Amino acid sequence: MGGIRGLFEAVLPGLVFLVTYTLTIDPSADASSDPIRTLLPALIAPLVLGLVFVALRAATKQTMTPAIGGLVGTGISVALALFSGRASDFFLIGLYTNAGYGAALLVSVLVGWPLVGLAVGFLMGDGIAWRENPSKRRVLTILTLCWTGLFLLRLAVQLPLYLADNVELLATMKLLMGLPLYAPLLVVSWLMVRSVYRKAETAS
Repeated sequence: MGGIRGLFEAVLPGLVFLVTYTLTIDPSADASSDPIRTLLPALIAPLVLGLVFVALRAATKQTMTPAIGGLVGTGISVALALFSGRASDFFLIGLYTNAGYGAALLVSVLVGWPLVGLAVGFLMGDGIAWRENPSKRRVLTILTLCWTGLFLLRLAVQLPLYLADNVELLATMKLLMGLPLYAPLLVVSWLMVRSVYRKAETAS
């Protein structure tokens, strides 16, 4: 995941976009008529920041994958916004991502193979043995549903803002529903997994 730095690398481009867009956009301008002139400052800023993140990781000899992945995502978002002339398209990939993750997690629960369980089983060296333990299976199913709710809640709030082309509020909600929701749920997930695995080890 890239650690704490990776989390900041995921959050800061959106914040920089919001601040730059708010400071540079002319409300009376039609971005679709000249998207490059109108949107370029707000779109270039997060792209430059992504390049800085890559350079910093290279200079400190840290793993490059999170920064490069973020840079590629930012580049695609910039291209979509410039091509359409709509600043809100900068967030289009995020909407598809939330929809895809939410759907995949929900389907995994419905078919009895919750994805959080598969991930935890791999990380804990448990394989799929957790499916035979009722406590583990119940907790990992609940956690999968919690993560499903997170992604679908993001989509439910942000999609109407995207359709309304409310860029400032869309960017703000993306930030508020990003790390502030993601980090606590990640901590809760870790605590629940640790607890259920400790109980299983004590029982055995």
